[in-house]
Amino acid sequence: MISRVSGEVVEKKEGALVLDCGGMCYEVMVPLAVMKAMEENDAETLKGQVDLITYHYYQMEPSRAVPVLIGFQNRIEKEFFEKFISVSGVGPKAACKALAEPFSSIAGAIDAGDIAFLKKLPGVGDQRARLIIAKLQGKVGKYGLIRDEFTGKSKDKEDVKTEAIDILLQLQYKNSEAEAMVRRALERAPDVATSEELLNEVYRERKVNNG
Repeated sequence: MISRVSGEVVEKKEGALVLDCGGMCYEVMVPLAVMKAMEENDAETLKGQVDLITYHYYQMEPSRAVPVLIGFQNRIEKEFFEKFISVSGVGPKAACKALAEPFSSIAGAIDAGDIAFLKKLPGVGDQRARLIIAKLQGKVGKYGLIRDEFTGKSKDKEDVKTEAIDILLQLQYKNSEAEAMVRRALERAPDVATSEELLNEVYRERKVNNG
């Protein structure tokens, strides 16, 4: 069981970091709230050496079991994650996606029975929000004390543009193609705040043009 991973960040993906740990690279999924907190504390952290407490499990697929690592800054964050996946129907992968707001805010919403807040989390609908409250209300108070608030300020538009172009290059587009696609997408949707939104706009244009 892999309980901790230390290494240099060699690639940042949507929802994951790839770490070089002495010549062997591990892809570690990281909840969005944790990723934002790390960036807020020190943006340079995600360009250098990181030390993550990990939750290690096997994703069962037909005829094989795929090992998966999910990373956290400390053991308290991991504890909260483990509480979260104790709810029926909430698996590790779904929980990693759902934990997109500060853990302290999510814990506070659970304790207050705030269904509206929980429903805003990715993949959490009305029924699942009620299940989370029924299972965890009154049991997550200490996690409300986690100092993980981040300002939520959007990335600089140039950073979003650069990230989107880098991803398109990884998808085998030429640099000139990627820059043109991103430029057109920004002309149509100048208010996009993330590279994911920008790439969705790129995809929509290609779908229309090829349709």
